[in-house]
Amino acid sequence: MSQLSQRPTAPVVGLPVPHESARLHATGQALYTDDIAALTPSALTAWPVQCPHAHALVRSIDATAALAIPGVVRVLTAADVPGVNDCGINHDEPLFPSEAMFHGHAVAWVLGEDQNAARAGAAAVVVDYEELPSLITVAEAIEAGSFQGMHRTVSRGDADAALATAERVFSGVTEFSGQEHFYLETQAALAMVDEGGQVFVQSSTQHPSETQAILAHVLGLASHEITVQSLRMGGAFGGKEMQSHGFAAIAAIGTLLTGRPVRVRLNRTLDMTMTGKRHGFHTSWDVGFSKDGMLQSLKAVLTSDGGWCLDLSEAVLARALCHVDNNYLIPHVRLEGQVAKSNKTSQTAFRGFGGPQGMLLIEDILGRCAPLLGLVPEDLRRKNFYRDGDTTPYGMPVRHAERVTTLWEQCRASSNFDERRLSIDGFNAANPHRKRGLAITPVKFGISFNLVALNQAGALVHVYKDGSVLISHGGTEMGQGLHTKMLQVAATALGVPLTAVRLAPTRTDKVPNTSATAASSGSDLNGGAVKNACEQIIERLATVAGGMLGVSGRDVRFSHGLVTALGMKGRSVSFADVVMKAYLQRVQLWAAGYYRTEGLHWNPDIMQGEPFKYFAGGVSVTEVEVDGFTGAYTFRRVDIVHDAGDSLSPVVDVGQIEGGYVQGVGWLTLEDVRWDESDGPARGRLLTQSASTYKIPSFSEMPQEFNVQLMDHVGEEGAVYGSKAVGEPPLMLAFSAREALRDAVRAFGPADHSVLLESPATPEAVFWAIQAAQSALKT
Repeated sequence: MSQLSQRPTAPVVGLPVPHESARLHATGQALYTDDIAALTPSALTAWPVQCPHAHALVRSIDATAALAIPGVVRVLTAADVPGVNDCGINHDEPLFPSEAMFHGHAVAWVLGEDQNAARAGAAAVVVDYEELPSLITVAEAIEAGSFQGMHRTVSRGDADAALATAERVFSGVTEFSGQEHFYLETQAALAMVDEGGQVFVQSSTQHPSETQAILAHVLGLASHEITVQSLRMGGAFGGKEMQSHGFAAIAAIGTLLTGRPVRVRLNRTLDMTMTGKRHGFHTSWDVGFSKDGMLQSLKAVLTSDGGWCLDLSEAVLARALCHVDNNYLIPHVRLEGQVAKSNKTSQTAFRGFGGPQGMLLIEDILGRCAPLLGLVPEDLRRKNFYRDGDTTPYGMPVRHAERVTTLWEQCRASSNFDERRLSIDGFNAANPHRKRGLAITPVKFGISFNLVALNQAGALVHVYKDGSVLISHGGTEMGQGLHTKMLQVAATALGVPLTAVRLAPTRTDKVPNTSATAASSGSDLNGGAVKNACEQIIERLATVAGGMLGVSGRDVRFSHGLVTALGMKGRSVSFADVVMKAYLQRVQLWAAGYYRTEGLHWNPDIMQGEPFKYFAGGVSVTEVEVDGFTGAYTFRRVDIVHDAGDSLSPVVDVGQIEGGYVQGVGWLTLEDVRWDESDGPARGRLLTQSASTYKIPSFSEMPQEFNVQLMDHVGEEGAVYGSKAVGEPPLMLAFSAREALRDAVRAFGPADHSVLLESPATPEAVFWAIQAAQSALKT
């Protein structure tokens, strides 16, 4: 086992400790960006002037009436940008657009003494628009040939020839909508400038270094003149990876022009109408099977709805193409991907980053084709699993393929799947108007950033003279428990109690050039960097401790705040004493750590290589009950077995698995993003722009029984302390919920009926699917 993966005896990692801010969250003491802004004297508030059209030229902006309103201090327009008027990474995202590209696009911002003044000022700004034709749906964009970014293809074998010789061939279209992030804390930023012109921005962002780079670009400053801090976020889910930058830029421009702190904090409606969502997809496909149900060939064209600018759409599409296979061997594949350009918010990163969209395609295909092949879905899935020695369509070996198979068998056994299947068949036979469904689905998800350069991280560890420890790292905390894991990593590597370690806020002046906290890589990357910094310090301290104990530094061991030597039972010195001795000997007590993920290589032009460090897996079983009269359903029971490797923090990981599953259930069954597609004056307006019209999962959607287990004895070689990423993979465990609904609907019709289920599978969608099943039974 590598040094990175190996654990010492009695480590702090692996202990079931609570989230480091849990008490602060529960008591309301945890501070977020706008809490800090509210405590900042003389802070101005910014409010946007939003375009009421889906697509329009901005002919002129008249701020005269707004400036006459008491409390309005300034109106920001493109003329006020000191640097470059662009807040994106693709140079296609003007901060102040001359051409509004979606309904709700901010064309100007008003600074006021308080929110009421700023809001009144924004309403008083007069904008002259020239309305232009718009594209709202993916179908409209496809018909108009409106695309952006690169066209990508993943190919293996000869998909056309394999389809031509396949014994069973099916074709179809799979469409699914996006998903609103609905983080509890909306987008927020606070900017201020000191007497030397240094700009400090507190931002609710997953990517402080990129916020810093964008601010330098917009403000016309060098990066060392800007500091960005992310204390914590009240949720993000990918929505604050890119789209937080523009709001930080507005605050920064405002503070440079006025000399006063400026806060930006969107209310819920502003956040929903101005920010991007999960990409919806339109996919057409052809699939070929052997007569016994073995996958032979798949051809598909995946079109994602990118919205008005590119954002991260290319990378999201690339990951979708690399996850269409999920855990199934498809010998011949041709997958084409393209990004549609439409007049909607620019869709962006969302937990899973395209992986869920790609996997949903193959799971939908298998769910629809199983009855046509005369197979039960669980058998069709299981027989097509990857085996050791197989490779993915993009050429990566599927290492440890047996793990998902083991997870499958373990979850099937622990959930009593076979016995419950018989029980459900009996229930359905006895109940003509209520049916139950049961499904089991796997997850195989690649861990690492698609862009190889992003797979690096840094950390700064300080050991003070009293033996206490302060760590800084480049990852951000959005509630997922990253900071908790980093505290456990540092305590383990230094051999001190968890109480001896404290964590500093994430800042660009402490750890530079960091990657976003995304791609489920936060613990892998930052944990590796923290461990590296701690090991540098321990190496220095070991020499000092060896001198104190009369042994070689190689024979010194650090554990629980004590330093001992091999072969000297009963003799020890405290960590604090060793640290003080080291200080007196002028030994450096701090270190900058660094980590880069090894073994990655990827050619995005041909979509071939090994882009992932490893695969994270899981299996879930879901049981549902459906009302035939209304399509309403309840989730009766969920069983999950997930591979988190040798978990760094089991309580945190189980919480992530539960939350990811529920968020996936929301996307697949409940959350229905709708825009006005009419030709009326509100065309392009987001219709689901509040909690009253956009439904996220609540207690009523929780399963009556929810069982989560972590796979035992599966340390991951080459990952920090043998752990595995657990942020994104659990979301895709929710496929079993959608497939269980399909199974219940099928029970209303003939056994060979192929159920077409919309996504999200809302009660309305389920009702119409039941109607189709019952009609098939009559014919």
